[in-house]
Amino acid sequence: MVDSRPSRALSLSALGSAVLAVSVFLPWYSVSITASGAAAAQQQFTSAAQQYGNSTMQAMADQVGAQLSSFAGRPLTTVTAHQVLKDLSVVVLLLAGVALLASILRLAAVVEVNGDQIALLGFAAVLCVLYRMISPPGPHTGLFSLSLSWGSWVALVAAVAIVGGGLWTPSAAHTVTSDLPLDPAQ
Repeated sequence: MVDSRPSRALSLSALGSAVLAVSVFLPWYSVSITASGAAAAQQQFTSAAQQYGNSTMQAMADQVGAQLSSFAGRPLTTVTAHQVLKDLSVVVLLLAGVALLASILRLAAVVEVNGDQIALLGFAAVLCVLYRMISPPGPHTGLFSLSLSWGSWVALVAAVAIVGGGLWTPSAAHTVTSDLPLDPAQ
């Protein structure tokens, strides 16, 4: 009887690795303007209109400036990990690629990779993702804020799947195989 646990575990690690690689290009952060950012933009817009514009432009600047406060706290756009995490996104992609390659080579029985090694790659990816979830990138000016978007959560789940698949994979010495026939009548 062949233990199918290694193939399921390695498939989980391979799937997690592929999803982690794709997640680098998903929206990790939502960008929104803060209340102080909206007030600063309104002040700068009004100041520029007074300095360079006529009365019509000043009236229009007052109308537009009054509407800027309605944007405070609302997501304006999203950014991917690849866009804002230049070096760390490369590290995450490398970890995902090596974990995927190791899982596939072990599944194909080409190379004897220990499941703990795959789990270690996944753990490094979990640490990278958690670091950027807890400490978002960019200058903290108070004008804009970054909040977590769904792509960062996908990355975290994928990295945890790599760890889980690696830990679930028994070493080659513990894989149970038997040459006994499956039919008890034989």
